[in-house]
Amino acid sequence: MNKVVLVTGANSGIGLALCERLLSQDTEGLQLCLACRNMRRAQAARCALLSSHPAAQVALLQMDTSSISSVLAAAQEVKLRYNRLDYLYLNAGIMPNPQFDVKGFFKGLFSSHIITMFATGEGILTQKDCVTPDGLQQVFETNLFGHFLLIRELEPLLCHAGRTSQLIWTSSSNAHRSAFKLEDMQHQRGTQPYSSSKYASDLLSLALNTHYNKQGLYSSVICPGFVMTNLTYSILPSFPAILWTLLMPVFWLFWLFKQKPESLDPQAKYHSLTSGLGNNYIQPRKMDIDLETSDAFYEKLRQLESEVRKKLKEKQNVCSSPAGPGSS
Repeated sequence: MNKVVLVTGANSGIGLALCERLLSQDTEGLQLCLACRNMRRAQAARCALLSSHPAAQVALLQMDTSSISSVLAAAQEVKLRYNRLDYLYLNAGIMPNPQFDVKGFFKGLFSSHIITMFATGEGILTQKDCVTPDGLQQVFETNLFGHFLLIRELEPLLCHAGRTSQLIWTSSSNAHRSAFKLEDMQHQRGTQPYSSSKYASDLLSLALNTHYNKQGLYSSVICPGFVMTNLTYSILPSFPAILWTLLMPVFWLFWLFKQKPESLDPQAKYHSLTSGLGNNYIQPRKMDIDLETSDAFYEKLRQLESEVRKKLKEKQNVCSSPAGPGSS
């Protein structure tokens, strides 16, 4: 049976590069679904993939992870289309209103932290967040909570006796423990919502393994490196693009697709790296996370899930209730 693969944020950048790589390895053995917010861009991405792989099965799914109703509707559509889901790549994400600290950049150039700065953006990137119509912080909902709801909704497709399924999170070297606080998991207070959301995805991945491994579902975390996507170009100074491209490692996310999920370390982040000779390799690095915090975070997410579902149901009941006397 063909493997069913769903990729969020698949119309550009890392998501699109991953889809191209998947199809280049196994065109006939995949049913690939691109979950995207912008359907015009999604259609363009699909056409680009089919131009290189005309025999491929590539479907589109409209989904905005910053909208609870959109995620729930998309999940329902997935359950109607497929009876299984082998891989779910949780890649969609935003870094809104990024500010590049030029002073911090040049200060870092002449310090012992220069490698860390280039690898993670630490000390040179801040963001301004906002609130979505759902009443949640935008970065938290887009990068993490929307994906959490998607996983919860797709449990019937992901959890099957006798076979394994895999969740793969696109995290970041910018995921710092210092940016995340359990009591402020949405990062309402602070200037690093992106870093907080990525650290939160590291925590959630560990918790998901605790709760779902016995059902055949495994979760892993990757760091693709500081790759040149539209997001990256938008936050870096307007130096020649070739300069930045030479400084960044090459993307190698496909490696996890070839591994048995049960053989992967749930507390490791798999980094995509490039040697000085241009050779690509994967290096697992222990994440700065612990089981106690991950479990506590998972319970807080479950509580928030219950609250947003209740609010959504109440809103739907109001909309579907008959008009009162005197209405027209």
